[in-house]
Amino acid sequence: MSSRLLQNFKGGRAIVVTRHGGCEGALETTLAKLGVSTEYPEIVDGRAQIDVAGLQPDRDILFVDADLEGVVAIEVDPASRLPPAPVIGLVGVEAPSRLKALVNLGATSFLRKPVHGGAVYTSLFMGINQFLLRAEMYERLQDLEERRRGRRAVIRAVILLMRQNGLDEDGAYSLLRRESMRARQSMEIYCEEFMSKWAKPDTSGRTTGITLRGGNKQAI
Repeated sequence: MSSRLLQNFKGGRAIVVTRHGGCEGALETTLAKLGVSTEYPEIVDGRAQIDVAGLQPDRDILFVDADLEGVVAIEVDPASRLPPAPVIGLVGVEAPSRLKALVNLGATSFLRKPVHGGAVYTSLFMGINQFLLRAEMYERLQDLEERRRGRRAVIRAVILLMRQNGLDEDGAYSLLRRESMRARQSMEIYCEEFMSKWAKPDTSGRTTGITLRGGNKQAI
């Protein structure tokens, strides 16, 4: 299943980190034509004054000048390797160290300096959509990992029902599936709760049985 690519950037905000202010050629003009506003954060003691906590990944885009070493202090998520918002590198001298610094910031696109208007849309398109695709991929991996962990609860619940009710594997799985659908929960979450209730001791210290919504009690 292919993801939908963003093609209209109207309403976006470009935060351009550079010492040249509005002298970045056609960048600001072209962004304005695309409906993207431009801001130039102040640089104090070698650091751009950016409200990192206030960055919105669905609106903000960081343009970072590679010639300014260490000017942007943002944390890239160690698991997803994603910055808090899309990053596009402004590249003059293509030194490996400068390109590496941009990659470490999570840059997903680059724009050559001096900026030419014809290259801005392509860079914006690639930078934002690569960021969105990576974020979506990471979410899918997280979901798969959670499901993988949850499958252990499913296996334990199936074995329990097979032992206590004399069901075969398919019958036990089908019963759990029906009950999870009735509870409007995923199979994994339902089985985790099922096993948690089954293992919970009562006031006498014995393990209690639990009753499925269908009325079948699993007693010990």
